[in-house]
Amino acid sequence: MKSPIILLLALLTFSCSSRSSELQVASRQDVAQKVEAEPQKESVKGRTTFSVSLRDADNSEATTAATDRKIVRNADLTMEVASTNEAQHRVSSIAEAHGGFVVNSESKQRESADPAQRTIDFKVMVRIPADQYGVALDEIKKLASNVLEEKSTGQDVTEEFIDLEARIKTQKALETQFLEIMQRANKIEDALEVQRQIAEVRTEIEKLEGRKRFLENRSSLATITVNIQAPRPIIATTPTGFGHSVREAISDSIELGSGLFLFFVRALILMVPLLIFVVLPFALLIRYAVRRVRRIRLAHALATPAAQ
Repeated sequence: MKSPIILLLALLTFSCSSRSSELQVASRQDVAQKVEAEPQKESVKGRTTFSVSLRDADNSEATTAATDRKIVRNADLTMEVASTNEAQHRVSSIAEAHGGFVVNSESKQRESADPAQRTIDFKVMVRIPADQYGVALDEIKKLASNVLEEKSTGQDVTEEFIDLEARIKTQKALETQFLEIMQRANKIEDALEVQRQIAEVRTEIEKLEGRKRFLENRSSLATITVNIQAPRPIIATTPTGFGHSVREAISDSIELGSGLFLFFVRALILMVPLLIFVVLPFALLIRYAVRRVRRIRLAHALATPAAQ
């Protein structure tokens, strides 16, 4: 037979799960339940009463709810500036002036065959307080000579935030009940089971609170990513026409003649070491061998008549 403590734990877990769902629904309807109609403002024999229409009350409550909404704002901006180094420092200064800070800053040199066009592009990510987001973004855009791309997004996480608060409240109530059961546990196995349940509840509470803090941080600080680039070089268009074609043909022929001349000069220069170190020793060796053969033949010819 199961211990009464174990059965009580199971009942508490089931009841708290149901209560969590109820709290989540109630938290969404909390704003609507606060608005009530008041007496209309009238002046009857010195008595003055006040009345607010349901429409005015709904508008007032909607305004209050809008100020408490959790919005995660992000902006991605690509712009061209005259000086990328100066613009990078200006973006950091704007973020700090509005209570923000630089999260990340990257630099990359633009590849180009012309050394004069090898500029440095920057990517700067800053975090700005949500109430200063629009002002800071406008100041950053004023630094650009040309805004190539701009993207702004906003994610409403109010519902998830309310759900987290309801779940945290439920889990803390469950933890309190488990602690009370822990004090009444008489058996070791019951105490261990309650302790295990408390550890699971505490882990869930820390997980939910971590997510809640994350949403608070993301909604309280907006993220602006700024891609800072130098202006792209202007590519000149190639003119067309008969005269241009003739000039191109003459230019190509001159380049071809100069190329051939340089080829023969380079070939001659390259042949000098080859002639000195390869051809000349080989020619001297052949000459020595030929003269050696001639001497042998001459000596043989002179020796033959003397023998006869």
